[in-house]
Amino acid sequence: MPANDETTPILPGLSPIHGRAIEARFDSAMMSSDGGLLVLREIEQRLGIAKRLAACIHDKRAPERIVHGLDEIIRFRMLMIAAGYEDGNDADSLRTDPVFKLAMDRLPDHGDLCSQSTVSRAENLPDRHALLRMGRALVDHYCQSFRQVPRRIVLDIDDTFDAVHGGQQLRLFNAHHDEYGFQPIVVFDGQGRMITALLRPACRPSGRQIVFWLRRLIAALRDNWPRVEILLRADSHYCTPEVLRFCRPNGSIIFSASRRPPRCVDTSPGWKPARPRTPPARGARSSGASKNSTMARQAGIVSSASSPASRPGRRASIPASSSPT
Repeated sequence: MPANDETTPILPGLSPIHGRAIEARFDSAMMSSDGGLLVLREIEQRLGIAKRLAACIHDKRAPERIVHGLDEIIRFRMLMIAAGYEDGNDADSLRTDPVFKLAMDRLPDHGDLCSQSTVSRAENLPDRHALLRMGRALVDHYCQSFRQVPRRIVLDIDDTFDAVHGGQQLRLFNAHHDEYGFQPIVVFDGQGRMITALLRPACRPSGRQIVFWLRRLIAALRDNWPRVEILLRADSHYCTPEVLRFCRPNGSIIFSASRRPPRCVDTSPGWKPARPRTPPARGARSSGASKNSTMARQAGIVSSASSPASRPGRRASIPASSSPT
């Protein structure tokens, strides 16, 4: 078969910039390793996340002296992180990059993008109330992505460790990971779609902190879907008395605690198995354990150790939510 030397766009259908068509090819003189930003530009224009977040921040700058709007700064920072440039100092070298300019709806010969100092000032601009509004905006964006209101949603809540290098605010030393970092709480639904996140120091959240955040999250979901059934699914350290008392008054909130995985067996030469503990006599359980069990049943908790889904050969089926847009 003869070789085909016809040049074909590898990214057809890109929206024009200032009336000029955009085509991504391999045969051009100007090459860039960040060509995927043009696809991210199309996605961001469809979702409008940068404008949604910028509307939550009060801009104290003089309007007549503004060169880069908050939505432009946030969009530029989002594209930087998506392309692998997490450090804000990279903005000084990327502000003249032609691909970044195209992703920001600017032609390569137009003015430069915002600098590192502008990005840093914008990152320190939101206060506590603005951050809460931004988290609420993400929840509203999630709810508006559905074609119809689902009957039930599953909220997978977990915290993850994020190591930091430097003197960032809220950083804390975590003995388990043996380094400094953050431990944000992230929430996804049962289908893997992100709902919202909360930046925290690198420590395990207490029951009061979890309830304080859950109350705002559930209220935001209820404002969009008043009758939806909510299933909270999290690790066992989220199963605290405060969380159970929060779930008990509302019968449409069910809490599912995941059991800790079994401990790995040590096969070193000096290892000996521990002696099996003698089970307590029947009826010898403490009153505190009985009280917690009663509270768990009243709150509607579903423990993986006692539910049919955790037994061998069985699987729990959860109705899938409606498909998003």
